[in-house]
Amino acid sequence: MSDWRYHALVDAIEDCAIFMLDLNGCITSWNTGARKLKGYEAHEIIGQHFSRFYTAESVARGWPDYELKQAFATGRFEDEGWRVRKDGTMFWANVVITAARDPRGEIIGYAKYTRDLTTKRAEEEKLRLSEERFRLLVESVTDYAIFMLDPEGHIVSWNTGAMRIEGYQPSEIVGKHFSVLHCPEDVAADVPAIELQTAIRAGRVEKEGWRVRKDGSLFWASVAITAVYDEQRVLRGFAKVTRDMSERKRLEQLEVSSRRISEFIATLAHELRNPLAPVRNAVGVMQMETSLPPHLARCRDIIDRQTSHLGRLVDDLLDMGRITTGKIDLRMARVEVSDIVERSIELVHPYIVSRGQRVVTALPEEPIHVTGDRTRLVQVVQNLLNNASKFSPHGSTITLQVERERNAFLLKVMDTGRGISEKGLTAIFDLFVQEDQYLNPGDAGLGIGLTLCRSIVEMHGGSISAASPGANQGSTFTVRLPFALEDEVPDPQLADSAGNTAATRGALRVVVIDDNRDSADSLAMLLQMKGHEVRIAYRGREGIDVVRHFPPDLVFLDLALPDIDGYSVLRAMRSKRIGGRAVVVAMTGFGQASDRERSEQAGFDAHLVKPVDMDNLDAVIELAIEGAPGR
Repeated sequence: MSDWRYHALVDAIEDCAIFMLDLNGCITSWNTGARKLKGYEAHEIIGQHFSRFYTAESVARGWPDYELKQAFATGRFEDEGWRVRKDGTMFWANVVITAARDPRGEIIGYAKYTRDLTTKRAEEEKLRLSEERFRLLVESVTDYAIFMLDPEGHIVSWNTGAMRIEGYQPSEIVGKHFSVLHCPEDVAADVPAIELQTAIRAGRVEKEGWRVRKDGSLFWASVAITAVYDEQRVLRGFAKVTRDMSERKRLEQLEVSSRRISEFIATLAHELRNPLAPVRNAVGVMQMETSLPPHLARCRDIIDRQTSHLGRLVDDLLDMGRITTGKIDLRMARVEVSDIVERSIELVHPYIVSRGQRVVTALPEEPIHVTGDRTRLVQVVQNLLNNASKFSPHGSTITLQVERERNAFLLKVMDTGRGISEKGLTAIFDLFVQEDQYLNPGDAGLGIGLTLCRSIVEMHGGSISAASPGANQGSTFTVRLPFALEDEVPDPQLADSAGNTAATRGALRVVVIDDNRDSADSLAMLLQMKGHEVRIAYRGREGIDVVRHFPPDLVFLDLALPDIDGYSVLRAMRSKRIGGRAVVVAMTGFGQASDRERSEQAGFDAHLVKPVDMDNLDAVIELAIEGAPGR
């Protein structure tokens, strides 16, 4: 390349200052980039010493001369530092000085190349400060042990929280393998290596388990290990976060122990009541005998008093127990779907009216029944209607449609609102996924309503799904539930014929269903002495058969039976309409308020706690007498 072309090329470069120095450091050439970067025109700077671009401090310590000496000795010198423009402002420069030689190899001057790195340095300084702040933040955390491992698992950093939780000072632990924090059995099972391999494979591993402090004590830890890579995806190590969860573990163990104690107390109270029941019944029989010798009468009264006292002790014991559960307690019964629809619309009516909307229903002419919890199913439909209203325009119409399938029915809630995206359809029922994320960004929500709907529907043996053509094209939520069994459909004629059996009798027809033979036999004896006709069954299905062939006015039904429980017996009686209008009394060893509420919700007319008090027994007999047809 000719000299003029070379000079033209260098002069055209604008983003770098490129100029020549003679052996003494005086400037002999000046390109366009130098003019823009330094601020000097060529005629102002050529012939001047290049130290003019350096700070006074650098000149004072002889730095410009040092740079030339190094370039002369080695052929090249590179440096970064502050440089000064014509107007006195400073910039951070990358400087390269290269020795220029003649054809014989003799140094005849220097080529100087300068780039403005002020912006880059500011970004690097900002990053450095950010990293420093982050380091200080991590160092100051005391509730979490946060430290780094190298790719082999050796500890390379150690924060304040790690010192507090693990017990080691940085000088004691940095450089050691993190397996020293594991239990010996975990180390023997190669758990530390498995954790690192899992973090490499999955990116992150989280687990809980026992860890060892410096003093040898154990603590329950929540651990997260994350693999750390550089820009080229080369593994640089692992970030490890450990939290001491010993207190939570202790509380969980206490909760489990408390629940087990509560369950044990409840079971113990129930088991104590079972043998008390026949004792109380036997005392009742003896109280009806007027010819007992005085000493036997006194013994009878002692047994009566002590049985009552023991019953009260059992009640006190049961009250101490705690029943803890996170599950929804369903009150299953036969429900007509139209009733669920009607109740749901009634509940959402004020909200829908306030938005100028209306609900249009399309129901089959023939009634549809489902076996379920009326309140919970209404809750599902109400939630769907609320959502449809919330995410639909004012004045729009919401359609609630019920369709029959072969073994189930479909309940659809359709709107013309914002619709749901394809992404939303895959996550809308997940816990804490907020509906507004997919439906209406202007409405906030906790994201639990549809999850609860799904749980309730699935507990009823059904399913729920969502569909939408797309944004602003509306959405459809479909609930699918099985029909109630056909043999559960009430038969009014059977009910009427079975209910007239006590119309003209002077005594009640009574069925006692209890697997405790002493309890059943003694109660039957007591009832017979009161003038009633009694049949006994010791199992649930046997009791159903007895009721079918001996339509009663009154049924004493134990809830804990060996084959099917008392609730199932009652449902069978009600659904098959056997037993007519009989008064059905729950007999059980469980007498808490929740137990009574459950039996009432199930449809029992009364709840008697074993051992049965005679006054309570007479009260339910009177209830049956008043309710029997013809009395």
